[in-house]
Amino acid sequence: MPEGKSKLYRLAALFVAVFYSLCADAQVDSLLRLGDAYHKAYRFDDAIDSFNRILDIVEDTSYVTDSSFLSSIYERINLSENGKNMSRYAHTPKVAGRRMLSLDEFHLYFPVENEGWRKLPNVLDNDESNPFVRALYAPDWNDVHYYSALDENGVRSIFRTELQDTLWTVPVKVEELSTSTSNEICPMLAPDGKTIYFASDGLFGVGGYDIYRSEWNELNGQWDPPHNMGFPFSSPEDDFLYVDSEDERYTVFASTRDCPKDSVWVFAIEYERSSIQSPVTGPEKLMELSRLMPAVKAKDNPGPLTVPDELEAKYMSQMDRVRILKDSIDTITEELNELRHAFDFSNDDEADRFKISSDIIELEKKIPSLQVKLGEAKIDLRKTEDEFIKRGIFDSPDHDDISSDDDALSYEFARLEYGDSLVLNIAQPEEKFDYSFRVLEESLFAEDQSIPPGIIYQIQLLGGSYRLDASSFKGLTPVYEHVSPSGMFIYRVGRFSSYNEALDCIYKVRDLGFRSAYLCAFENGKEISVAKARTMQEQLKSGFSLYEILIIPDSGELDPHLVDVVTARAIGKDIKRSEAEDGTLVFSVGPFDDGEAAEELTEVIRNMVTGSVECKSISNDY
Repeated sequence: MPEGKSKLYRLAALFVAVFYSLCADAQVDSLLRLGDAYHKAYRFDDAIDSFNRILDIVEDTSYVTDSSFLSSIYERINLSENGKNMSRYAHTPKVAGRRMLSLDEFHLYFPVENEGWRKLPNVLDNDESNPFVRALYAPDWNDVHYYSALDENGVRSIFRTELQDTLWTVPVKVEELSTSTSNEICPMLAPDGKTIYFASDGLFGVGGYDIYRSEWNELNGQWDPPHNMGFPFSSPEDDFLYVDSEDERYTVFASTRDCPKDSVWVFAIEYERSSIQSPVTGPEKLMELSRLMPAVKAKDNPGPLTVPDELEAKYMSQMDRVRILKDSIDTITEELNELRHAFDFSNDDEADRFKISSDIIELEKKIPSLQVKLGEAKIDLRKTEDEFIKRGIFDSPDHDDISSDDDALSYEFARLEYGDSLVLNIAQPEEKFDYSFRVLEESLFAEDQSIPPGIIYQIQLLGGSYRLDASSFKGLTPVYEHVSPSGMFIYRVGRFSSYNEALDCIYKVRDLGFRSAYLCAFENGKEISVAKARTMQEQLKSGFSLYEILIIPDSGELDPHLVDVVTARAIGKDIKRSEAEDGTLVFSVGPFDDGEAAEELTEVIRNMVTGSVECKSISNDY
C-alpha cells in the first residue's frame, strides 16, 4: 500500500476513534444527568436503567474512565435500590407547617430552649466547613452533650461528654452511632433521653444526608444500631436536624428538597409516638408525599372545603415546572462557573481556550429563555392560586419563590436567640504511652514493662550488675528492664509482632553502637528461642493445627492435685477458666502444637476427673 494512503487510513481511523470517543462522552454525560434527575424525582427504576446503560457503554466500547467514576455509578445504583426498598415503608405525617429559611439561622426556629444554640467555633466543635452545621445545641442545664465534630480520620462523628462534679469528661466517640466512613451530623436527644436522632451521608440511605434514629439499650448500655427514618423524613436531597418538641406536640426537621441554594425548608409535623408505615407506589405519590404540604384551611367559612382533583393536579404540575426550571438555571450557572474557572487556568492553550469559550457562549444563550419560561411558569402558578383564593381555600401568599405557607400554618415559627459562648472545663485526655520502636532525643522506659500475650520479639541490648538510666540508651525507645533471678539487669528495646519487623530495626540499633545486640522471643511473656517463635508463626500461617483440652468437671472445679499434674506435664501451657452460655464452668489447657502429646494428656486427665474431657483442634487465631 502506498505510504500516502497508509497515512490517510491511519488519520481516518484516528478520526473515527476520536469521533466515537466524543459521542461516548456526550452519551455518558447525558445519561448521568438523566439518571440523577430521575433519582431526585423518585423514579428509581428509570434511574437504575440510566446508570446501567452507562456501565454498558463502558463495557462495550473503548470508553476510558477511572475506578472512581465507576464507583460513583455503582453507588448511584445502590442509592436508587435503597429508594425502592424504602418506598415500601413510608410514613404519612400530619403537616403543621413549613417555612423556607436561610441556612445561616434555620436552627434558631426549632422548638428547643432559647439561648441553647452556641455558635461555631467553640470548645467542642471548631469546624465550620459543613454547610448544615452552623451551631451546637448545648443548653446550660444539660449535663450530657452529644455533638458532631471531626474525628481522627477528618470526617464528622458523634461524640459525648458528661459533667462530673465541676469537670466535663474527655469527649469520646460514640462508636455505635459513628459506624460509617462518612459524616454523622446534628445529633439531638428526644425529650425522654432514650432516643437519639442524627443525620448521616454514609449509612443505608437514598442520597445526601438521611435522618436516622437509635434507641438506648439498657441491657448492654449502648445505643442500638441506627435505622433510617424513611420517607418522607429522608429524601434524595439533604435532610437533617430532627427534633421532638419538649411538649411532644411537634416534630421539626430541615431539608434542602425543592429550595434554592443557601436556603432550607424547615418542616413541622404533628408529633406521633408511633406511626404506621405503609408502601407508597409510584414516583408521583412519593413526590407528593415528600413536599409535606400543610393542610389548607379556610377563612370565615365553617363548611369543609375540598380542592378538585384536576385543580390540585394542575397546581402540583405547575409547582414541579417552577422547581425544574429553577434547577436548570442553577445547574447551568454551576457549569458556567466551572468553565470560567477552567478558562482562567487553561495555560494559554488556544485550542482549549477556544473550546471552553464556545461552551460558555452556548450555555449563556440558554439562560435568558429559561428565565422567560420561569417567569411564565410563576405567572401560571399565581393564576392557579387565584382560583384557590376564589374558592376560599387560602389567601394569596406574598412570595417570589413560592416559599410562604404562613397562612396555612398551625406551628408558630418563633426565632430564638443564641446563647453565650460555650465555656466548659474539660478534663485533659490521659496521654497514652507509644510503644512503637523509635529513636528519640532521649530514651524512654516502657510505661508497662510486661510483655504482651502471643509471640513477641525484642532486641536485647546489654546486661550488667548495675541499673542504668535512660541516658545510656542513645534515644532508643521503649526500653524494657528485666532483673534476672541472679540479680542481673537486662535491657531490651521494642516489642515486635513479626521477626522481619524486629530484624529491620536491629540494624538501626547496631548502628547506634550496640554491636552485640541480638533478637530474643517470647510466647505469652515467657522467653523461648527465636527459631521456635518463627516456627510457631509459620505453622499458624500455613494452617498448621493447634489443639486444646476442654475439661468440664461434674464438681464444677478442678482438683488441686489435677492442676499440679497438668502443670507438670504441660509446661508453659495456660489453664483458662470460662463460662458456657448455660453457666457451666469450662477449663481449657493449651494450646498444643503436638496433637499426639495433647491426646496423651487427655487420657491422663480422663482417668482423674469425673466429667467431660475432650481434645479438640482449635482455630489458628487462638
